[in-house]
Amino acid sequence: MEKIKQLGSTNVPQAPDSNIHVLPIIGQIEGHLQLPAKNKTTKYEHLIPQIVAIEQNPKIEGVIILLNTVGGDVEAGLAISEMIASLSKPTVSIVLGGGHSIGVPIATAANHSFITETATMTIHPIRLTGLVVGVPQTFEYLDKMQERVINFVTHHADVDEETFKDLMFAKGNLTRDIGTNVVGQDAVDHGIIDSIGGVQEAMAHLNQLIGNESQLGGETS
Repeated sequence: MEKIKQLGSTNVPQAPDSNIHVLPIIGQIEGHLQLPAKNKTTKYEHLIPQIVAIEQNPKIEGVIILLNTVGGDVEAGLAISEMIASLSKPTVSIVLGGGHSIGVPIATAANHSFITETATMTIHPIRLTGLVVGVPQTFEYLDKMQERVINFVTHHADVDEETFKDLMFAKGNLTRDIGTNVVGQDAVDHGIIDSIGGVQEAMAHLNQLIGNESQLGGETS
């Protein structure tokens, strides 16, 4: 009954013991403020201990990051991105439905990134919600935070800073905002994502990276 309630199925397929860990980042990335219960969220306080455990577990040899997120808290997203980028184990990301906003640096944090043909990524400037103190320091803070995102993406992807800023500040592409929505191949053409592909391609590439790591380990030992 519990399986029916949670998953709509009585027989849930179980993956055998695997050397690959799947890290899903779904819905809205929740940061310092708790979102309403109706929102589907990924809580960064759940992800960060998982990433540390992945690094410490010798049985895990590679990580696949599955992204279908609208974005969310900028600092939480950057923290997750930095932790993925600093893993010693091979990582591959797949943007499935969408990897919007702060989902962009998370996708680029992996050693190799994939996007499905119909998936989208929205690139737009940083903004604040709620009460904002209208002083110059507030805008300087926003500008510095934006630079952190731009620097991370341009260091971990093949897109140059000028191209990324052009996409971020483009007018007329989004009806209610400034920025750009890139779909599948467009994200690859701009250099934000490495390849078009889904689960099969990501698994094949990750296994190749794991094999390369094993060969290097054998040569140095």
